[in-house]
Amino acid sequence: MPQSFHQLYGHLIFSTKHRRPILEVTYRPRIHAFLATICRDSGCPWVVVGGVADHVHIAMDLGKQMKSIDLIARIKKESSLWIKSLDPKLKDFYWQDGYGLFSFSALQREAVENYIKNQESHHQTQTFQEEFISFLERYKFPYDEKYLWD
Repeated sequence: MPQSFHQLYGHLIFSTKHRRPILEVTYRPRIHAFLATICRDSGCPWVVVGGVADHVHIAMDLGKQMKSIDLIARIKKESSLWIKSLDPKLKDFYWQDGYGLFSFSALQREAVENYIKNQESHHQTQTFQEEFISFLERYKFPYDEKYLWD
């Protein structure tokens, strides 16, 4: 075959260190835009970012330029440094060490995008921990809850 086709969608979820509700609504649009820019600059042609005060969701076409582990490290490192520069009260900002990356198909893209865009209303009834565990269970990841949270 003379041509290659690559389409791999991922839904990345990670929280602030100790799930501190530090991502105030006044900063959130800029933070989400910065996260999307990192993804696009890393070769992800489609990106949607959303979240609330203690975590973010990033849906993206993972592209073919970077391994997912390298992409995630870049996203977290560059955004953490940038967030610290936004305001002196964010100088101690950190993301949690871990993350969840869940696959989805092109047929689910609109539903995932809507889910991410509606995080504010979604988290009126569910905590980050409940949400993350529901993803692990839906995707049948084995886990021990005592190792999930830092």
